[in-house]
Amino acid sequence: MRKTAELSGVPGMLRPFKAFITEAGLNDGDQIVYYGCPGTCTPFIELLAYAIRDLPFTQVFVPLLDETQAKVLKPVSGVGMQVSAESIVPSPAVVVMMGGLSMPNVPVSAEMAVDTIAGYHARTVGICFMGMFEKTGWLSSLPFELLIDANISPVDVYQGEP
Repeated sequence: MRKTAELSGVPGMLRPFKAFITEAGLNDGDQIVYYGCPGTCTPFIELLAYAIRDLPFTQVFVPLLDETQAKVLKPVSGVGMQVSAESIVPSPAVVVMMGGLSMPNVPVSAEMAVDTIAGYHARTVGICFMGMFEKTGWLSSLPFELLIDANISPVDVYQGEP
């Protein structure tokens, strides 16, 4: 892979993602399926889903790689995109792998991720922070067409007087 842009902030993550999805040649109703860690990846998945909420696709969250637990992402008025209780059988046109899956102590390997998506003829996107896919060697296993690697360092913390 070669670096094609250096962007910043939340729009730096969302705009290239939306552009990729918009230009992916998908059909109405096709599934965008996000694989990630419950809790830690979920807010980022909901943010990505919000960026493409107006496109005519079905968005799906799969916790870890457990497709039996797949849930539809839906718009909630006044809130944004949220994981719903509605179950769905994944059939991705686009697979979005979240970098949290590659973190230490997460019971998922790159090989497991590859095996999970091997039967699909889907476009592949990776979203991570702080070079996680590179640090854990996942880039050599997963054929990402788009990789968005955001940096959230430093994190400045301020406190006022009690």
